[in-house]
Amino acid sequence: MAEFVRSDPSMWEAVYADPSVPLDRALVRLIIDDQRRLSRRWLYPIARVVSRVLVALISIVKRVLPFRWMPLHTMDVLCVWFLRRFVSPDAVELLIRHFVVETNLVNFIIRNTPVAMEPVTLRPEALAGLGDHAVVEHDVNVYDVLIALDAVQLTRPETLDFTQLDIPPLDAERGRRRLLRLDIQTALCFMNIPFSMALTVEEYRRAVHSIRFDDSFLEILALVTDDDTFRHWKLAGMSLWMDSNVDVPRMVYRHALVCEYAHAQLVKLAGGAYPRETSAEFD
Repeated sequence: MAEFVRSDPSMWEAVYADPSVPLDRALVRLIIDDQRRLSRRWLYPIARVVSRVLVALISIVKRVLPFRWMPLHTMDVLCVWFLRRFVSPDAVELLIRHFVVETNLVNFIIRNTPVAMEPVTLRPEALAGLGDHAVVEHDVNVYDVLIALDAVQLTRPETLDFTQLDIPPLDAERGRRRLLRLDIQTALCFMNIPFSMALTVEEYRRAVHSIRFDDSFLEILALVTDDDTFRHWKLAGMSLWMDSNVDVPRMVYRHALVCEYAHAQLVKLAGGAYPRETSAEFD
C-alpha cells in the first residue's frame, strides 16, 4: 500500500470528510460554504461585539423603561426584510431549515411519550414563513412540551413513531437581488438587536434560556429511543443555570447544529441513511 503523504492539508476538506459528522453531505457542504464567506471572517468578529454591547445597553434601559419598544409584527417584518436583502440564500435556507428540524424533534417527543399535547405545526417552507411571530412560537413550543412532560415516565415505547422527519423543499428566494450576502452567524448578530428591542425583558430571558434546554432534549431523546448517541452532544448546559448575559448568536448557532445532529440520528434510527459523497474539492 502506498504511503499517504499530505504536506498542506485543507481544514475544510477534513471537516467535510469527518466520518463522525452524521449529517447529509449536501448539508455539510452548505454549512461549510456559509462558514467560508468573507463576512464570517471579517465582519462577524466586529458584529459579534457590537451586537452584544447594544443588546446589553438595551436590556439595561428596558429595566428602567419596561414597555415594549417595538411591536412583534414590526420585528417580524424587519427581520424578513433583512434576510431578503442582506443575507445569503444559503444562510436563509439554513435558518428556515432549523425551524422545521426543531419542530420535527418536538413532535417526535410528543408522538413517543404519553403527553397531553398535540403535535406542533411550525414548519415554514419559505422565507415569508419566518414572519407571523414564528421566532416566538419556536421558543414557546420548547417550553410547552417540557411542561407537558411533567411527571411523565420517559421510557422507550414498544414501537417508535418516526412520522414527519422529512424536510420539505425550502424556498430561500435565491432569485431575489441582494445588497449583501451575509453568513448566518453575522446575520444572527444583527437580528438579535431588534429581537431584544421587541421583546420585554422577561420574554427575552425566556427566549435565551430556551437554548439551555438542548441538553434536556438530548437526554429525553436518549431515554425515549434507548440510544446513548444523543448524550454525546451534550454541553453540560444545566437548565437550572439562569443567565441571559451570554453570547446569544453563538449559542443559537450551536443550538442549530445540535438539533441537526439529533435529527440526523433519528433519521438513521428510522432506517434512513444520508448519502455520503466520496470526495469534494475545496479551493
